[in-house]
Amino acid sequence: MKKILCFAVFFTLVSYPMYAQSIQKEQWGTVKGKEVSLYTVTNKNGMKMQIMNLGCIITSLFVPDKNGKLDDVVLGFDNLEDYVKGHPSFGTTVGRYANRIKDAQFVMNDSVYKLTANEEGTAIHGGNEFRDAVWDAEIVSNENGEGLRFHYLSPDGSFGFPGKLDVYATYLLNDDNAIYVTFEAETDKDTHVSMTNHSYFNLNGAKELIYDHRVLVDADTYTEFDEDITPTGKLPRLKETAWDLSSMTRLGDKIHDIPLNGYHHCYVLNKEDGEMKKAAEVIEPNSGRKLEVFTTQPGITVYASNGLDNITGKYGIDYIPHMALCLETQDLPDAVNHPNFPSTLLKPGETYSETVVYDFGIVK
Repeated sequence: MKKILCFAVFFTLVSYPMYAQSIQKEQWGTVKGKEVSLYTVTNKNGMKMQIMNLGCIITSLFVPDKNGKLDDVVLGFDNLEDYVKGHPSFGTTVGRYANRIKDAQFVMNDSVYKLTANEEGTAIHGGNEFRDAVWDAEIVSNENGEGLRFHYLSPDGSFGFPGKLDVYATYLLNDDNAIYVTFEAETDKDTHVSMTNHSYFNLNGAKELIYDHRVLVDADTYTEFDEDITPTGKLPRLKETAWDLSSMTRLGDKIHDIPLNGYHHCYVLNKEDGEMKKAAEVIEPNSGRKLEVFTTQPGITVYASNGLDNITGKYGIDYIPHMALCLETQDLPDAVNHPNFPSTLLKPGETYSETVVYDFGIVK
């Protein structure tokens, strides 16, 4: 079991109107005969996280700017039907296995496990199993905030993965404008697990593309990938590449020089496996919003929504390439096939436990 370390974060002091902290629930519809509810979690600053039990999807995130004005800083839809039709994992909890597994298979204990291939022979995001599942939900609170704890039981053999996997995903909002996300899982057979949240962030409220966003990722190497966007097993250095984010970088300066139409790389974080540490920082200078991402996980995939096309989202906004930025903290992609990567193996009697913190603040 990976231990989660406590840490202190210091915030810029900003004066906000005072709100009553609350959690509200409304029925959004049904999927596969199960009730889907939308929960609105509000802190004392008025920041709101809206999340539903279909896929544990963050549907909206209203965050104050430098003047205290709230804007929705994540992409998504304003109705359940559009989520059910299918989407590029807007705001979803991803599992069993985040990112790609080459040829949709892996070998474990001398057995070959064939997975459900859902992208040109590759298994991506666990076949979207967690995204499309209706999870059980309960309202919870602890020292990290108030919010929801979701539960899902993935059957043995689901999408080709061995073991019955008992999964929890907890999303908490606190009065420091930080969201704590904890993923936990236990299995009855040897299996592999890597979970993430797949929110698409735009800190200017999707009024403009992300070119003015400044991004820093604490990584010196990345997972090299082949033509199928799956790792080769090599971890080359980022220095002198167009996708190097080891110093604060305006995204628009290099994004058009990168293959695949922009950032789509998994960065290997400069930290010990299981250590809670800041992975990335994003600043949007016009709004003054800042997002710091902390995680216990070894990698973070930075994806500049290069493939968005022909999608109309909330507020009638047409989503196009470079509309948002995904910051997917995770184990390294395809680690099941690369023994030199940190292991994603989970055995009976062990607990998979990983945490990511999305900490919102203001820069002047």
